[in-house]
Amino acid sequence: MRLFNVAHVRFVPLLLLAAGTLCLSTASFAQVGVSVDIAPPELPVYEQPICPGDGYIWTPGYWAWGDGAYYWVSGDWVMAPEAGFLWTPGYWGWRGSGFFFNEGYWGLGVGFYGGINYGFGYFGRGYDGGRWDNGHFFYNSAYNRVGAGFHNVYSARVSEAAGGRVSYNGGKGGIEARATPQEEAAANGRHTAPVAAQTQHAQAARNTPQQRSSENHGASGTAVHPKDLPPVAHSDAPKTGNAKLDQQYQKQQDQLGAKQNQERQKLQQQQDKEHQQQAKQNASAEKTQQLEQRHQQQTQQLQQRHTQQAQQMQQRQSPGGGESRGGGGGRH
Repeated sequence: MRLFNVAHVRFVPLLLLAAGTLCLSTASFAQVGVSVDIAPPELPVYEQPICPGDGYIWTPGYWAWGDGAYYWVSGDWVMAPEAGFLWTPGYWGWRGSGFFFNEGYWGLGVGFYGGINYGFGYFGRGYDGGRWDNGHFFYNSAYNRVGAGFHNVYSARVSEAAGGRVSYNGGKGGIEARATPQEEAAANGRHTAPVAAQTQHAQAARNTPQQRSSENHGASGTAVHPKDLPPVAHSDAPKTGNAKLDQQYQKQQDQLGAKQNQERQKLQQQQDKEHQQQAKQNASAEKTQQLEQRHQQQTQQLQQRHTQQAQQMQQRQSPGGGESRGGGGGRH
């Protein structure tokens, strides 16, 4: 891993970047036009939350760059934009003069993601965490946490790739892997960019100081209390061309945001009360640690539930998402 006291960042002109990528593997779906001299930190060890429901696919956590520093974007369960689509994670790659980020994408196959071992079925090549079958996603419980109510479940262990927790391809200390013809074909096939829920999730991480590598020193930076979370994202409802329907959708978005803020405040008040009770009892360090671990779990569960609610509303309000549009069809 290359370590420097100062990060030298170069913004690459788009035309030059486009020309340069012609010489690179076509498995790179889209490169962010920022060159960073500092290698991203190692991938932190973290626990996967339980899958919220059928059709959600695990998108692993990664290091992103913004405002002069790396910050951790935690893994998340995301509803696939189409039946049959799989996620190709993004990755950092060395390109002779610096590290560039290759954005992830959705497609009918899993493309090249630098040979990075992200875990949870993403072991450097392909995806072993599940598969599509007749329009339904089947989860490999060997690598995914699924609840008791799931029926589309199987268990199959595979040989996990080496590479430890290295988070980048190429350069000093990086993973030495190149795209296979199958991965090239996946990149050249039909695919789409990250969905809105993913970009909002990444933006929230960027706005959270605890997610920065300078703050968490390479840990996942998971919030312990609701007050540590970034503000509830304000989402604009989609424009349908129907003013009355647009107003209805925006009202639903505003109501959801207000409800989520109230739930955060309620949980924070509950946790503050428990802190006060523990202080009066002069609790031991062990009991204090146990309380903080329970608070962290409560906060994670709340954040995951709110993310799911936002995703579900976006799906209902999207074209063909299930809300009444005067003849619109239902989602697959």
